[in-house]
Amino acid sequence: MADLDGSRLPGSNRPRPPASRPLKGLVNGIRQDFDAVTAGLSVHWNSGRVEGNVNRIKRIKRDGYGRASFELLRLQILHAG
Repeated sequence: MADLDGSRLPGSNRPRPPASRPLKGLVNGIRQDFDAVTAGLSVHWNSGRVEGNVNRIKRIKRDGYGRASFELLRLQILHAG
């Protein structure tokens, strides 16, 4: 998927529900949001860098849970960045 072309999805029409019951909910959700799925596979924008920083901050916050003040948390985030 190096070229990010969502229009080349297998059977690029709406997906059919499978016979297995657990997958029906997944396929129905993809069918309802098919335009968003196609756009997500076609657009070069993503939130990976932002989510990485959010996860880093959450980890620092969890490490000091119950022991650290907000000021210490702020300093740790600034120092770790």
